[in-house]
Parts: sequence; C-alpha cells; structure tokens
Amino acid sequence: MRSRQARSPGQKRFGIGRVVAFAVLALMAIGWLMPFLWAIATAFKTEEDAASDRSWIGSEGPTTDAFGAMLSNGNVWIWAFNSLWTSLVITLLTVAISALAAYAFSRMRFTGRRWLFAVIVAAIIIPPQVLIIPLFYEMLAFNMVDTPWGLMLPQIVAPAMVFILKQFFDGVPVELEDAARVDGAGRLRVFWSIVLPLSRPVMAAVAIFVFIGAWNNFLWPFLVINDTNLMTLPIGLQTVIDAHGIQYAQTMAQAVLAATPLIVVFLFFQRQIVKGVATTGFGGR
Repeated sequence: MRSRQARSPGQKRFGIGRVVAFAVLALMAIGWLMPFLWAIATAFKTEEDAASDRSWIGSEGPTTDAFGAMLSNGNVWIWAFNSLWTSLVITLLTVAISALAAYAFSRMRFTGRRWLFAVIVAAIIIPPQVLIIPLFYEMLAFNMVDTPWGLMLPQIVAPAMVFILKQFFDGVPVELEDAARVDGAGRLRVFWSIVLPLSRPVMAAVAIFVFIGAWNNFLWPFLVINDTNLMTLPIGLQTVIDAHGIQYAQTMAQAVLAATPLIVVFLFFQRQIVKGVATTGFGGR
C-alpha cells in the first residue's frame, strides 16, 4: 500500500470540488469586473472613439482629455469636498446614534422596549423613496432646504445599523460589564471602556457601509440641494452632463472619478468589513 502524506491539522485537501469552486468564483469575479474595466477603458478614449470604436483602446490611444474636460467644466473639487465632509459627518453621527440606541435595546429594560424595537425592524423593509416627500416637507418646515443640515439629518437615521449593532451587543458577555459596575463604573463608562473596544470590527464595518451609502446617495441630495456650491459630487457631475449633453468618455470619467474614493476605502478596510460582517450575529458570534 502507498503511504499517504500526512497533512497538518489546518490543511485542507485540494480536491476537484475546490478547483470547480475557485473556477466559478473566478468567472463571477471577471463578470463583475468587466463593466468597471470597460468604464476605465472608455474614460481614457476620445469622445469620437468612445461613440464609434468598440475596441478597448481607441484608435488614437489612451488620453486623459475626458478627465480634463470633467475637471474644467464644473466645480468638481468643491463638490468632492462637500461629498467628503458631509459623508464623514453622516458616518460619525449615524454610528454614534445607532450604537447608543442598539446598546440601550440590548442591555436596558424599559416600557415598550419590544414594541419600539419591532418598529425599528419594520422600518428596515420600508423603501427610502416612500419617505422622500414627508422628509422634504419636514425640511421645508424647518427651513433646512438647500442647507448642509437638510442634506445630512435625514440620512443619520439608520434602522438597519441599529439592528446589526444590537445583534452584536447581545453576544457581548454581560459578566464583563457586571465586573466593571462592581468597580463603580456607570452605564456610559461601561459602554465606552468595555463594549466599544470589543466592538471595533463591527463598528468599522458599519461606518464603512454608512460612508459608502452617504457618498453614493443621489436622490435626496438632488431634491434638497439647489445651490451649486453645496452640491455633492454625484449631483454636481450630473449637472455637467445635463449642460453639455451625453458624452460617453466624460460620463465614464465621471463614474471612475466618483468610484475611486470608495475603492480606496474598501482596499484599506476590507479586513474590517469581513470581520464586521462575520461578527454581526448573522454569520455567528
């Protein structure tokens, strides 16, 4: 009989099933990347090549004319700065409010707790578009239309993030908090010193999801902001397209320009995203 080579405890056998799985995943990854790669290729073409040439590289070779035109036809840097600082403020406030609310639902017992949490869970399934008109009239009543706060405040409420954080806090051992209370720590001190340090992966994942959502948000900023100097990047770039017509190379340059910060964020924090998703209560605690 032939002797089998001993495998280490953590080593898995590389069989035909794993080869097929990797092949399928590779094909899916290529299928997902193709539109993005095509957008990048089109962004480096001239407008004539983008409209008529179907090859990856235009007849005149790669050019940055589309990016130069996009950057010169509008206040792109102002719009990018507006997107950056409003997305950061939305992320900070959303994470803070969601974490406090989730901790209260997880640890505190008060009248109507279950019913209120049921309302939050039910709010997850409500499409945001349904709330657009009531939110707009509310901002109008508070004179917040065409203001940064009118842009940011409606995006701070995130029932899904409250639910995710609550699921994670339920898995944190209560004994750690009891020990801190014996030493005289109050509720907020326990939350700040015990719970938050243990929640870094899920908090990072929630922050990244909120930031991406705020950066990409188009409908609400489009309705509530009319001042050119207050527009975010997606809205501002759309005004450029409306003013100059559909130009394929510039449209793809716009898409690449708007997606680049999100790609950078994902590349730097992909481990935190995976860790946070794995510890939110859906994949195990």
